[in-house]
Amino acid sequence: MSEPIHYDGPKLASAETFGLRHAVLSPIETLAQSISTIAPSTTPPATIPLVFALAGQGTAIAYLIAMLLMVLVGLCIAEFARESSSPGSLYVYTRRSLPAIFSQITALALFFAYITTASAVLGGFLKFSYIFLDMLPKLPHVPAVLIVTLGAAAAMAIAYRDIKVSAQLMLYLEGISVCLIAIVIALTLYRYGFHLDHVQFRLSLLRGQSGRGVGLGVMLAIFSFVGFESATTLGAEAKEPLRTIPRAVVQSALLSGVFFILCGYSETMAFHGSAVPLDQSDNPLHVLATLAGVSPLGLIIDAGVLISTFAATLSCIIAASRVLLLMAHHGLAPKRLSQTNTTHETPGAASVLSAVLVWVPTAALALHGTSGGDIYGWMGTLAVYGFLTAYGLVAVALAAHLRHTGRLTFGKIVLTAAATLGMLLAMLSNLYPVPAAPLNYFPYVYASYLLLVLGWLAATQWRRSV
Repeated sequence: MSEPIHYDGPKLASAETFGLRHAVLSPIETLAQSISTIAPSTTPPATIPLVFALAGQGTAIAYLIAMLLMVLVGLCIAEFARESSSPGSLYVYTRRSLPAIFSQITALALFFAYITTASAVLGGFLKFSYIFLDMLPKLPHVPAVLIVTLGAAAAMAIAYRDIKVSAQLMLYLEGISVCLIAIVIALTLYRYGFHLDHVQFRLSLLRGQSGRGVGLGVMLAIFSFVGFESATTLGAEAKEPLRTIPRAVVQSALLSGVFFILCGYSETMAFHGSAVPLDQSDNPLHVLATLAGVSPLGLIIDAGVLISTFAATLSCIIAASRVLLLMAHHGLAPKRLSQTNTTHETPGAASVLSAVLVWVPTAALALHGTSGGDIYGWMGTLAVYGFLTAYGLVAVALAAHLRHTGRLTFGKIVLTAAATLGMLLAMLSNLYPVPAAPLNYFPYVYASYLLLVLGWLAATQWRRSV
């Protein structure tokens, strides 16, 4: 079996397609994969209030720090993406540079992260679905489990059918939603006269208990960015992948980061003196739209966010299925999952399994009576553990790769060290002091997943060797 292309001096081989459609996605469609996985339009109404609950007036600072960390990681990923193109994404990068155990952890962490992110945004889909369903009093109550089942099934069907249709759909849906939110933010800033709200940028916010809150806020703010690297899973399907994918990774981190900072800053400023704090507001963008004099846009934005959560579920399933495809090719998953659909040239079995794994925890929580908002927050927090693991290991892998090829400069040492340290500190900030339940259980859930699957892999390899 051919390996993914990799650096070998000045010449680069062509990418192994693994049965996927070859070079069908334009640069903008490749960028759409990363942007849709980030789902930037879900952050202003759903994530920023959660960050504000931790960071308070330091919300914009938390997003600024998170953006800088993601740009550092993005630069590390881009270094690899200029040399290697594969649907295996970060897993392939670590596989060529680090011992097998670390590449296995990267693959498992990344797959876990995409699945739990999809579950989180499926919870967001549930939350925003009820906004519209509750406006129809004569309609019988629609069970939550039915909503998440329909959302997961529709995303699975599109992911199974056609990657190009999926990319175009995600691009249009997310673009419209972000534009509407940007209008409200711009009108909010105009209403306040574009003056700097100095309260949000005091140095005292980074000290003492306030600094602790900002640190926790950074961890949650990172969830707004996770998946920005998912364009790397389109290595076989993107046109000119060695050029378009690195750009998509860095551009998605920068563009989303600026958007999040402006949204966090505007929402925090608009809620100064409000009777209902930002973190207790059911619909902060409705408040902003009303203050800006465009209250009808609030409901339109809700519709856009609803569609965005579906697009994010779809993009995460697409990314997870391609990582799973390559894991199966390398013996880290059942061989059946390495096959692609000959008609649609998509990883059919991997897409179906990924969608089922997304649906199971969301449906279980919905049956238990958990709200869509809580599903979004809980599953999103779980996802961050997986992404931080993969991001940290790919930074270490880059240093090892550059050292092996004789290209490790002082600047690259600083880059990889800063990215690795940033991921480590972000991880530790959510472990100590121990957060309140149920967040305190999440590290054990994630660690148990890694240990169980690694144990299964070790047992499988042992049986093959005897």
